[in-house]
Order: sequence, then C-alpha cells, then structure tokens
Amino acid sequence: MLEIRQENKNDYDEVYKLIRTAFETAEHSDGNEQDLVVALRNSDSFIPELSLVAVKDNKVVGHILFTKIKIGNHEELALAPLAVLPEYQKQGIGSKLIEEGHKIAKKLGYDYSIVLGSEKYYPKFGYIPAIQYGIQAPFEVSNENFMAVKLNDTDTEIKGVVQYAKEFGI
Repeated sequence: MLEIRQENKNDYDEVYKLIRTAFETAEHSDGNEQDLVVALRNSDSFIPELSLVAVKDNKVVGHILFTKIKIGNHEELALAPLAVLPEYQKQGIGSKLIEEGHKIAKKLGYDYSIVLGSEKYYPKFGYIPAIQYGIQAPFEVSNENFMAVKLNDTDTEIKGVVQYAKEFGI
C-alpha cells in the first residue's frame, strides 16, 4: 500500500538520503539535489503542503518538491526535484507524487508549474515546452526539456523569464 502525504520534520533525514541515492545514477545531476531541498525548506519559496513523500511499508521511497517562482508579476511553481529510490522506480510512484502535487497546487490557486526534465517523462502529465506559454528559462536549455503545465482552466496568460528562488543559484 502506497501513501502520499505531506513531508514532516521527522522525514528530513530519510528524504535527504533518498534524494542523494536517487540522483547517484541519474543521467542529469549535479549531485547537490539533496542540499538544494534543505536550502529550499528554509527559504521564502517553500510551501509545506507541496513537499510530499511516498511511503511504502513504513519507508519513505519517494519525494517531490514544488517551490514558488516568479514569472513576470505572477507567482507560480517549479517542480524540483522529484526523487524515487532506484529499487522503487518504474512502479508509478513518481507519477502519483506528481498527480497529488498538481491536485494540491490547483487547490492552493497556482496556475502553472514548470520543470526542467526529461521530454520523455513529463509530457504524460501535461507538460509541454514552456515557450509555448511564453515562459522562458533564465539559462540556456533545450525547449523540449524546459516545460510547463497549466494547472487551472484560467484565462490568465503569463509571459516572461522564470525567476527561481535564490537557493537554486541561477
């Protein structure tokens, strides 16, 4: 039985190790994803309701974090990072974390989420090249890897360059 719930302080050490382990074999990683999560938790961009864990057999096996970003005058979300322990990958855990995160984000009133990630993975959750919404990355990146999803049926159109939390170091 898989449970998706909000992360709490008791999860922090386990989540740190999980992220480090999950990104050890990742194709694109700077090796600092776990430290980024620690820094983001202590930032103004942190939204506790959007730091989620997947728990299976009383063990934290996955984590996802959405934090605040700015696009023009709009406050929206960045999905980063998503991590699942290697032995639990390809079981739909990442999908469940993303879907629950999107559901909560909608309830909280966010209209867009952006992600820098695999063009083979994220489109199944509605992510398309962000440039199609007029959203631009603040760094050089392939359009197919810098994506956005519209979370709400809103007429709000946003255009501009993403301003990440300073903790991202961008």
